[in-house]
Amino acid sequence: MPEPDRGRHFVNSFAHGLAVIRSFDAEHPTRTLSEVARDCQLTRAAARRLLLTLVDLGYVHQDGRQFRLTPRVLELGYSYLSSFTLPELAEPHLEQLVGQVRESSSLCVLDGDDVVYVARVPTSRIMTASITVGTRFPAHVTSVGRVILAQLTEEEIETRLARADLSPLTPRTMVAPDALRAELRRVRRQGYAIVDQELELGLRSVAAPVRDRGGEVTAAVNIAVHAGRNSLESVRRDLLPPLLDTVARIEADLRITGPARAASPGTGTHR
Repeated sequence: MPEPDRGRHFVNSFAHGLAVIRSFDAEHPTRTLSEVARDCQLTRAAARRLLLTLVDLGYVHQDGRQFRLTPRVLELGYSYLSSFTLPELAEPHLEQLVGQVRESSSLCVLDGDDVVYVARVPTSRIMTASITVGTRFPAHVTSVGRVILAQLTEEEIETRLARADLSPLTPRTMVAPDALRAELRRVRRQGYAIVDQELELGLRSVAAPVRDRGGEVTAAVNIAVHAGRNSLESVRRDLLPPLLDTVARIEADLRITGPARAASPGTGTHR
């Protein structure tokens, strides 16, 4: 995919430094200089300068040839999370919902082409998917992503589908653009989305959009369940009504408090 045009203000070295930080993840908690250079498409010399700068700043720890992030990188997201009042507002409602349905529930926002989990109340049941606050998934394969995407303009949906990686994550993943367009139109009409084992086999989820006091969709709430315990019929019958009630309570609070930072900068048609 070609790089987008950048303005004269764009600082490549800063962008490269952020790319180096993002190259570390759950599957690659430690990396060598060569791995960082390869994955970030940098020369070894550039990767070395960036890594050693991050070491000097305390964001990366070096142990011989291996590098790893330090807890200090959490500072980079703290300002955003600390000013993001919606998760704090929604969490008591999620706890009430989880206590009622005995299944996990999360609040997500759209950031670019991904959904990001910004609040989560899990149950003690174990699933393969390891989901915590900060987890990201492609929006088009999740119930939360689809209810947010469904509220965008047709032009914005087309733009996102054109650049999305539609590779299947499971045999059930919807990958045909026409099918996704039709599904988003259906989600828009009915006001909720159900995704059946498209992100992970055995995982079903139902989600509904959260609107701010101006009527804009700013986030979404889901309930995630194991397919072996919950049929699609039971998801609609037993989980959807309490989910919609929970969303209504969150929206009622939003109308009163009107938090200034109710959505991610990537939500909606703005990028």
